[in-house]
Amino acid sequence: MGRETRAGSGSRAAGAAPAPQDAVVRDRRWAADLRAAVFCSVAVCCLVLLIDTANGTLTAARGALWAGLAALLQGVLHPPLVSVGPGWLAVRGVWGTRRVCTDLLTSVRHSDGVTPRLVLRDALGGRVEVDPKVFADNPVLWHRLETGARRARASGLLRCGAGVVERLADRMDGDAARAVFEASDMD
Repeated sequence: MGRETRAGSGSRAAGAAPAPQDAVVRDRRWAADLRAAVFCSVAVCCLVLLIDTANGTLTAARGALWAGLAALLQGVLHPPLVSVGPGWLAVRGVWGTRRVCTDLLTSVRHSDGVTPRLVLRDALGGRVEVDPKVFADNPVLWHRLETGARRARASGLLRCGAGVVERLADRMDGDAARAVFEASDMD
C-alpha cells in the first residue's frame, strides 16, 4: 500500500511538500469525529448512571444495561475512516472495510436523504458509500477520487455517474474559491 501519511495533519509544517502520489491519505477530520462520538456515548452513559444513582435504583444489572446501550450508541455514531491510495478508495467502519478501485469505477451515484451519500461501484464488484462532506473537507481525497474517475471514464468503464462527478467537482471548486475569497476578505 505504500507509505502512510495523514493529509492536513497538524504536525506538518505549513508549506511542506504535498503527499507523494503513492502515499495513503486519510480523512483528516476522522479523529475529531471519533472523539466526539466517544464523548457523546460516555456522556450519555454517565448521565444515565448519575440519574439512576440519584434515584437509588442503580444495580449491577442496570449498570451493565446502561453500559451496553452506551456501547451501542458508540457503534451507531462511530464515523467511517475514508482512506485513498494509488488507484483505490477504502471506507473502514465498525463492521469492516470496503474498498473500490477508482480506476475501475463503473458507477457513481449521489443518493439524497437524511444523510447524503456518494455510492461508488467498481468493475470488480466493490461498493462503498461515502459522505460527500468528507471530500469537501479533504481536497487531497477528492483529487485522488476525481483522478481515478477520470481514468475510468477515459477507459470506457464509468458509464453511469460521470455527471455526478462533474457536479461535485464544480461544487468543490466553488467551495474552494469561496474559502479563498473569505480568507482574503474579498467577499
